[in-house]
Formats: sequence, C-alpha cells, structure tokens
Amino acid sequence: MVSDAGSIHTRRWTAALKDAGVDIVLFSITPVPDDFYVQKSIKTHVCDLFRYKKNGNASGFARLSAHVEAVSLLKKVISEEKPDILHAHYATSYGLVGALTGFHPFIVSVWGSDVYEFPRQSFLKRATVEFVLKKADRVLSTSRAMAAETAKYCKGAIGITPFGVDTDQFRPGQPCRKQISAQSVSERAEDTGMVFGTVKTLSYKYGIDLLFRAFALMRKKLREVSSGENVSGHGSGTAGDARLVIAGTGPDKEKLVSLAEELGISGCVTFLGRVEHDRLPELYAGIDAAVFLSREESFGVSAVEAMACAVPVIASDADGFKEVLDGGAGLIVPRENPEAAARAMAELASDRALRDRLGTAGRKKAEECYRWRDNVAVMTDEYRNILTDFSKRGK
Repeated sequence: MVSDAGSIHTRRWTAALKDAGVDIVLFSITPVPDDFYVQKSIKTHVCDLFRYKKNGNASGFARLSAHVEAVSLLKKVISEEKPDILHAHYATSYGLVGALTGFHPFIVSVWGSDVYEFPRQSFLKRATVEFVLKKADRVLSTSRAMAAETAKYCKGAIGITPFGVDTDQFRPGQPCRKQISAQSVSERAEDTGMVFGTVKTLSYKYGIDLLFRAFALMRKKLREVSSGENVSGHGSGTAGDARLVIAGTGPDKEKLVSLAEELGISGCVTFLGRVEHDRLPELYAGIDAAVFLSREESFGVSAVEAMACAVPVIASDADGFKEVLDGGAGLIVPRENPEAAARAMAELASDRALRDRLGTAGRKKAEECYRWRDNVAVMTDEYRNILTDFSKRGK
C-alpha cells in the first residue's frame, strides 16, 4: 500500500485489512509520526518525498528528483517484498509514484481533492491525474458522487469502497453533557442550552467561517423567538445559551478566532484542537447536533460518525453529504448560505422530536451502508477479484 502514514484513513485501512488477513506492507512518502504501525506489526518503508519543501527548494528539478528517488525506492521495496497487489491511496503523488513503477495489478483509490481540485489547476496536473488513472487496473472511490467526478479523467467502471465507521464504537450514548478541551474529554456536572459541534480541518474548504456566521444568526433568531424560553436541549437553559464546539486544527485557526470575536460569539465557541479518533464518540455524546458546511466534500466521514452516534446532522449540499444523508438521514442546506443553515439549526434547537427522528434515521443509514467491517469486506473482495482476473488472463 502506497499511502500517507500519518493519515487516519491509512491507519484505519491498514489495521483493518491486516485484521482481515491481508498481509500489508506500507510505503509512505511522508514520515511516520509515531509507533502506530510498530504496535500493529505493519511493516513500513518511508521516503520523505516532500523534504525539498522543508529545505526551501521547490524548484521543478527538486520535485522531479524527489519523485525519481521515491519511485526507485518503491521499486526496491517491491523487489524485496514481492507483493500480489500495489494499491495507491490518493491519485497524485502517491498514485504517480506507484504508476511509475510499472507494477501490476495496480489499484488507485481516489480520496477527494486529487480529483476535485488538483486536475482543475492546470493542464499538466490534469494530464498527471489522467496518466495515473490510465495506468491503474482498478480505480476505487469512497462514494458514487466522487466516482462520477473521477470518471471525467478515466475510462471504465469505478468501484465503490465506502470509508465507514465502527458502529460498535460509534454508537448512541447516554444523554449527558461533556466539557471538551484540547487535552481531554471529561464529564461536567450540569450544563444548559443547545450544543452544536463539528469535526473538520480549519480551512476555507470546510466552511467553518460559514458555520460561525450561521451560528451567530441562529443565536439571534432563537433569542427573538424564544424570549428566554427553554429550547429543550440536554440541559434546561435558554435559547441564548447555545454553544458551538470545533474539533480540528488547520491553517485558518487565527482567522476563525478573529471572526468569532467580530461576530460576538467568542464566548460561546470552544476550539478543541485535535481530538483523537478513538475519543470522537465521547465528543458526539456531548453535542445535540453536528453541522458540516463544507464548500466541497467528496464523502463526509465525519457526518457518518455523527450519524452512527444518532446525532442529528445538518450538512451543506456538497456531493458527498447529499449521498451520505440521502433518504432523510439529515438536513441538507445550500452551500455558501449561512442564513439557510441558521434556520436549520434553529429548527433543530426548537424541536426535540425532529432531533430524535433524524438521529434514529442517521443511525439506521450508518448501520445499513457504512458499517466498517462490511466496507473492509468490500475492499478485500476487490483484491480477490483483481487477482482472479489477472490469473485468468495469465498475468
């Protein structure tokens, strides 16, 4: 597997596939950040492809040299490990390095920005994506929506391998209120008012700025409508007690802090920083609703995690969210429209029955479509099928 060793997606795939009986060797073009793979007994090889950026040399020659070195090292690893399949996660960089080895069968899993953003940036980048996907014997996508986008750059059928959740770990929790900090997630005695939350990278793409504007509008609307009456959240506070918790790190943190101050909501917005994946169920147990206003989303695993916990979801009409929430598993609002999001948030805050219905529907959808062990079985079936196909063709 050629993938980012630091990504939670890579960690989950490698660990789950190993547990399913697949012998995994990971090749990463980014450094391994900790001993996760050692603990899981997953053999790992690393080529720090992007070190030229750290050295302040992003010239074309430096990039070419780094890729040539990575391809050379991967060929050596392939020669030593003698894999049955080479599977690259992410079409650019990882996919390119894998494609240039000439190894087959070669699988490419697209992740999102590699097909939604990268090929739109220049003719050369589009050509790179097309080259990588053409070299692949099988292309996989986590969603039908992203498969349709990927089809613009390649021919042939695209397999769907959802990146779901462990529905035993992510499950409905007992109603309680949590005080969540960057360091820990611990129970607090009593709390009041409606709590909204989101788990996203703090960058423009994921629309946290839109969420702040929607939250400010929603608080104003609820104060006007309720006139101090209870909003039937976990606690017994007034509409004006609504709070917002943000889990994630990213380049826009300072801008968002300033925006919260500008909107007058800094006192009721908590930046949690990075929350470990294993602790996310605790986070979802402590919020009344999850809101995701991404400007673009290829799948929406955070929404699925919230759904699995029976937390009602509001999401933008980005492709991935529309697919995940299809069938009434959440509320969809137009992108770039804080006013519509605010109305949906106010509706959820004022209607406990609606929250319960959406939470139940979301859990049902997660169990039916995004149960992790079923998703892993789909991936192992893909592996078996491609090996069978190559065997029949005598390759």
